[in-house]
Amino acid sequence: MEILAPAGGIDTIEPAVRAGADAVYLGASAFSARASAKNFDKEELKSTVEYCRQRGVRVYLACNTLVRDDELKKALGLIEYACELPVDAVIIQDIGLAELVKKAAPGLRLHASTQMSVHTLGGVELLAEQGFKRVVLSRELSRDEIAEIAAKSPIELEVFVHGALCMCVSGQCWFSAMLGGRSGNRGACAQPCRLPFSVKGGTGHDLSLKDQSLIACLRELGAG
Repeated sequence: MEILAPAGGIDTIEPAVRAGADAVYLGASAFSARASAKNFDKEELKSTVEYCRQRGVRVYLACNTLVRDDELKKALGLIEYACELPVDAVIIQDIGLAELVKKAAPGLRLHASTQMSVHTLGGVELLAEQGFKRVVLSRELSRDEIAEIAAKSPIELEVFVHGALCMCVSGQCWFSAMLGGRSGNRGACAQPCRLPFSVKGGTGHDLSLKDQSLIACLRELGAG
């Protein structure tokens, strides 16, 4: 089992590594689903990879938003720079970008973002055929569904064990985009589902799901 920690900025790298993370994932100044985080410029990304590599910790770069045609050159430039460092893998949502990356950097490991909303074995198998080495499963899957996919998956699987659950399947929620023009698929979700929406007999925040915590299930997740 690999313990993978998010890093929202350069100041979070050392705590994650010292706490025992086997790997960290982070976003650059663009194309990250955490656009509001501090994220990393090129020099910070370089120093982070050097710091982590000296300590045996892997670094995954998140380029996990949908990319417009006019942004492809910039996105590929970022990934080219990441290959020079090098990062250990790139986390991608946009399947078109993935196809271009495979041609430009055939040796680079591709991880499918949870934003791809992969929630079936068939989805995992399809991405494996397209060259992905790991799939980050949808956060909405149940224990039994994860176990069923893991039993036959041809590639690595990753699951979130802590954090917010979307009110809709990951990568398919347009609530923020429709309400305020801030799309979760562009890294800008305003999380409107956490605002006070109510129904009779509800909690007052009835579109806000309980946050996820699977700490008690870690041994079970690693058993396979």
